[in-house]
Amino acid sequence: MRRFGVKSKLLNRANAAFRLFGEREQVANVIENIEKGVAFRGTNLWILIAAIFLASLGLNMNSTAVIIGAMLISPLMGPIMGIGLSLGINDLALLRKSLYNFLFAVLVSLVTSTLYFLISPINEVQSELLARTSPTMYDVMIAFFGGLAGILALSSKQKGNVIPGVAIATALMPPLCTAGFGLATWNAKYFFGAFYLFSINTVFIAWATLLIVKLLKFPMKQTGNELKESRTGKLVTAIVLLTLIPSIYLANKFRKEWSFNHVPMIL
Repeated sequence: MRRFGVKSKLLNRANAAFRLFGEREQVANVIENIEKGVAFRGTNLWILIAAIFLASLGLNMNSTAVIIGAMLISPLMGPIMGIGLSLGINDLALLRKSLYNFLFAVLVSLVTSTLYFLISPINEVQSELLARTSPTMYDVMIAFFGGLAGILALSSKQKGNVIPGVAIATALMPPLCTAGFGLATWNAKYFFGAFYLFSINTVFIAWATLLIVKLLKFPMKQTGNELKESRTGKLVTAIVLLTLIPSIYLANKFRKEWSFNHVPMIL
């Protein structure tokens, strides 16, 4: 009986430690905070442009510190989390707004970074650029767990310094600017590799947001169309799988190359 009591206490403590519902922010506040970061106009748009130039300069000069600065100030996370939230609560109006602003931000980022690299006198391919042209399954995991941390922090009253950490870990702006470098230099490998990394980050941050919104039981918008909701769920699953599959192949390729390069030479 005593052993059973000890086990029960341990289970209760573990349950209390991992409980998501104890320190939750009001759902209305969470939704409002995410919606505020969705639109790119005024100050938000100028911050986006500043982040684009910072990331492009950092990649061009091979400066990790400057790139991290661009990650921290980039507002790209807003519409991506807006997409995940809107899918999680069936908010069609928010989904349209998030998609529009996301596509607008991507277009502005690509055009601005391409123009920068076209006029930049430094044409050398730096290691910081190369690091963002070969995404793998590991990048999928980074984006997913970063997205989890981001939405969990926003859903909690104790946010701490999680959001800056998520911005650095998932790194949305640098791969997008690397894609701009690929366009400026007409290098398809750099463009598609970097844009695929950006797509991985986008899809899995949004998916992680959707999952946590469902887990925390955010109130759903009543659409009255179960067939449409089912199709949306299938579409999300298809996008996640289509984004995931190439990364598994690339991770296996990376593993083989790493193993080959680290095999001790036999004299």
